[in-house]
Amino acid sequence: MTLVRPARPDELPALVEHPGDPERNAATRAYLTQLLDSACTRPEWCLVAAEDDGRLTGSVVLWTLPGHEVPLAVVLFEAPEHSPETASALLDAAAAKAGELGAKELEHVVDSPAQAPQFQRNPERRGELLRDAGFEVARDGRRFGFRTPAASGETGETGELPADDPRLAFRSLAELGPEPFVAVLAELLADTADARLAADVRQHGARRAAELLFEETAGLKHEPEWWELGYDADGTVAVISLPAENPGFPVIGFVGVAPAHRGKGYATSVVIRGTRVLVAAGAREIRGDCDAANVAMAKAFERAGYVNFADRLEFARAL
Repeated sequence: MTLVRPARPDELPALVEHPGDPERNAATRAYLTQLLDSACTRPEWCLVAAEDDGRLTGSVVLWTLPGHEVPLAVVLFEAPEHSPETASALLDAAAAKAGELGAKELEHVVDSPAQAPQFQRNPERRGELLRDAGFEVARDGRRFGFRTPAASGETGETGELPADDPRLAFRSLAELGPEPFVAVLAELLADTADARLAADVRQHGARRAAELLFEETAGLKHEPEWWELGYDADGTVAVISLPAENPGFPVIGFVGVAPAHRGKGYATSVVIRGTRVLVAAGAREIRGDCDAANVAMAKAFERAGYVNFADRLEFARAL
């Protein structure tokens, strides 16, 4: 009989160990240690599936942004591929715990090919288990990576970063305050190609969805000087750039081009600007992503020196 329960202290941070897979085991241990240290999770949020003999056969960990008390997603979801019952029990237990803590929805992302530190091998089967447990695909995304020549890793390497676009004059959040940023976001979200953001607009309206996006992104580590609006020569806002750092990597966060200024190559310009800001702050490897339907943004990442290193399905389950 399989029992789902909180992991004991002696089971943290290893959780499920895979024999003969030391790379995976070391990476996931380090990842969970980081999540615990940064308060992205708590020991009581780490659930395991245990057999009668005490052997651990599955796990799921609730995740949130540092400083938040309500879980947003599940990570380190492990279950035997031949046991949908174990997978469902783990996800149901995580959903119940998250609901008790005030969550209205839980997310889980599946990367292909499998990426450290979660090593989500056999993504097709993982997707089946998630759907069986009430999760639906909320977004089909593409992941991009940039790293400087001094960095190590496997997400691509670039030479000299291109210069800023001389057509744009940038002003920061520190100078302008939040309102102009939220107003630009509301304009952009009104016709966004991002499935997840479009769903937020349908639910909340463009203005409220913009406020929520601003608040969510502001939950990531950043400096007010990093966040900028770029102005065209005619004095109107052309681009928005919100680079930040999540608990794993510096990220482009959110970038966008105002409708009146599309078709000018500004999408690439704003990705370059966010990248330059993060590199100046010490970043050596940067991540970014976009919806698969947003072809223009995918091309902008590539033109800015990024490499598409994985696809990402974002799943969500309403609670």
